[in-house]
Amino acid sequence: MNGAAFFLAVNFIIAASFAAVFAVVSTRSRSRTAALWFAAGFGVASLSAICELLVAYTDFTKFWAIGAFASVLGGMILLRVGVGDLYGSKVSPVWALCFLVASILLDVVIYELPRSTAIHAFSYQTPFALVILTSAAVVFRSSRRLPIDRALGGLLAATGLHFFAKAAFAVIAGSGATARDYINTNYALISQSSTAVLVVAVGLTMLSVLVLEIMADERSKSEKDALSGLANRRGFENGVNVAISAASGRPHTVVICDLDHFKRVNDTYGHHAGDLVIQAFADLLQASAARNAVIGRIGGEEFALFLPNTTVDMAVLLAQALRSGTLGISIAALPESLTVTASFGVAELAEGGTLADAMRDADMALYEAKRSGRNRVRQSRPSGFAGPTPIRSVK
Repeated sequence: MNGAAFFLAVNFIIAASFAAVFAVVSTRSRSRTAALWFAAGFGVASLSAICELLVAYTDFTKFWAIGAFASVLGGMILLRVGVGDLYGSKVSPVWALCFLVASILLDVVIYELPRSTAIHAFSYQTPFALVILTSAAVVFRSSRRLPIDRALGGLLAATGLHFFAKAAFAVIAGSGATARDYINTNYALISQSSTAVLVVAVGLTMLSVLVLEIMADERSKSEKDALSGLANRRGFENGVNVAISAASGRPHTVVICDLDHFKRVNDTYGHHAGDLVIQAFADLLQASAARNAVIGRIGGEEFALFLPNTTVDMAVLLAQALRSGTLGISIAALPESLTVTASFGVAELAEGGTLADAMRDADMALYEAKRSGRNRVRQSRPSGFAGPTPIRSVK
């Protein structure tokens, strides 16, 4: 086995391995369809290595040579479909099929031309370059701007341009007098080795994009409360940090709210009824708060809202609206005579203060609302002296 044949075998193993890996990743990825297109693309492209070997060692040279061209291009088109699915630029199946058929017909037409001429070399390589370069353009035009996305776009662009470089090198160095001679040329060795490097680089980068998505989804699940659909305490705190970084300035406000007599609901009507109350109250919070608010369930029946760029007075008005909205919650599992109520504590995230400080002040205000009869809103006023933060009654 010469060097080119060795790299053909390596390329087959690499492409087949990527096909298997993408198929496995598709079972966990939110971009399942794209992962399956990638698996199909690498799987089809891997067949080209077999076709190239059959060109050199069988009598059906033209058939297998065209088969090698078609399998590589077909695999690349499937990858382009996957890239379009992942980055929001879907490919029409009709146009993709037409491009594949037209390119195969072009390969048939140029087959008998001298292989080391510019017209043959560039006609052969251009369809590959176009497919990969359009994939790069899709990545660069997409709204996804993570470094890994930029890296994938750059690699795809380099891979697309490398096909033009291969055409130029075929003219300069020669790619063999016939298709059968190709495997014994220095051009074949360089062509297959460069392709192997780029296949690995592109494949690993595509895989990284999907794996990072899976990791982000798993992290999101670990920061989400399954019952309410809101952030849990860790997710709430992380969300607040992100919101503060993105906010244009201050003030910021924290609201802590607690369902009144919730244990009594669970004990009297069962945990299923209690769960329905939690879900209904969470829906009320999500429907009422601004889109940039961070909302979390931080305890059994305790919830928190972080309101960026919101004054205390505005937060109090929202808390009053939430208090009134809670009174209107209707749960089929509860008697009509039972009214759901909640208490609220409001505090400002002071300049130079921490989220923990604001949460403590809001919690103290909430405690005062509970102590004074529940179904109340109480506001914490930052003090200018050491000692307990004063609480203002809000009627």
